[in-house]
Amino acid sequence: MSSSNSNPNDPPPPPPQLEGDDTYRYLSGLGNSFSSEAVPGSLPVGQNSPLLCPLGLYAEQLSGTSFTTPRHRNLRTWLYRIKPSVTHEPFHPRDPPNRRLVGDFDDRTTTVATPTQLRWRPQEVPRAPPHVDFVDGLYTICGAGSSFLRHGFAIHMYAANKSMDGCAFCNADGDFLIVPQQGKLLITTECGKMLVPPGEIVVIPQGFRFAVDLPDGPSRGYVSEIFGAHFQLPDLGPIGANGLASARDFLSPTAWFEQAHRPGYVIVQKYGGELFTATQDFSPFNVVAWHGNYVPYKYDLSKFCPFNTVLFDHADPSVNTVLTAPTDKPGVALLDFVIFPPRWLVAENTFRPPYYHRNCMSEFMGLIYGIYEAKADGFLPGGASLHNCMTPHGPDTKTYEATISRLGGDANEPSRLRGTLAFMFESALIPRVCRWALESPSRDLDYYQCWIGLKSHFSHEDLHGDDRPAATGGNKDDKN
Repeated sequence: MSSSNSNPNDPPPPPPQLEGDDTYRYLSGLGNSFSSEAVPGSLPVGQNSPLLCPLGLYAEQLSGTSFTTPRHRNLRTWLYRIKPSVTHEPFHPRDPPNRRLVGDFDDRTTTVATPTQLRWRPQEVPRAPPHVDFVDGLYTICGAGSSFLRHGFAIHMYAANKSMDGCAFCNADGDFLIVPQQGKLLITTECGKMLVPPGEIVVIPQGFRFAVDLPDGPSRGYVSEIFGAHFQLPDLGPIGANGLASARDFLSPTAWFEQAHRPGYVIVQKYGGELFTATQDFSPFNVVAWHGNYVPYKYDLSKFCPFNTVLFDHADPSVNTVLTAPTDKPGVALLDFVIFPPRWLVAENTFRPPYYHRNCMSEFMGLIYGIYEAKADGFLPGGASLHNCMTPHGPDTKTYEATISRLGGDANEPSRLRGTLAFMFESALIPRVCRWALESPSRDLDYYQCWIGLKSHFSHEDLHGDDRPAATGGNKDDKN
């Protein structure tokens, strides 16, 4: 758990973690107040900030909400570390910068408004020089609001072929929800380590320092970021006490620390969408013990318990919400994270794929693996689509025609969606799209063509026969 002991008066390092499936230990639960110590006896007893902390550690509080936020929403964690995080040189703008990150979406030089349906093919993961780590491989697609105003969101994607070495990342703007699509992520945080393969997600709350290693080699995926809010489980309403994502299945890391001298270690801080760096002579992952309820966590999406209609019609996608960041308006989200996992479809006399839709919310979709049920072609794992507020969207021509062709056949037979996992970031805010996303060679300029083939199946004779005129909304004598 720790590096070598350089001073004979230092406490002995804890035993190494077990190899294999038990290499990384986790604490179960979302919203719990946890405590963890890598060295027994390193947590203070009975108070948070004693005159002298055990083992000569420094006490440092990390606040995720204001001090006076109501207790049921108040988030903070106490970290007991070898040196405090304030021990660093001044911050300077990072050189080179990452000019494809945005934190203020009122900037019209970098973003544009468009109601057009957008789709992107997967970006190739770099497999040769130049080497790109998570920080340099992160780029913004769209977003709304401003990190300075503490309200809004951003949606990013990343593609990296290099582990972060000698540096850590800190997002002062908001919470990251990371969805790896290809390649595992080994994420070291101030609270400990988490291994996150595709099919799982990880949330890094605002202000935590973390580093991303790539144990499988190159990796790509999706990231949502929320300003001025935190993710929580959605209310279940009439579903009851159980279902969807269970709090017990969310996992937070256990304490782990590095003790070695690390001259020239770099902290990369994202602040207002820009990157700044500061150097220090130690690893930020020097937290020997901690306690609190403001912690990173991960979740295995295969543990989601989906609900669906069991007789007729298609349920609204909100029934598949894993996490939500609410606004002050009841039932309206700053950002929802929704998934479309394997599940049974049993509705009778029902068009089972998602319906055609115009939505007051804006929807960004990604595909982790498989084929999405509403898009037979073109929407690929690692790709993405964006349907903004009130922009029409829905199944493509091939999906629609294949579905209605089953009428009179096996359309009412239960079927199981297998081998697929799609997701959606949905927001009440209207995002602006980054210019480089619109100009990207990965953008599918022919996306609209997937609907152009939809033809009219209308025939009033199906309802009335030849001897009854159909109402047209105009003169009764008008004929179609």
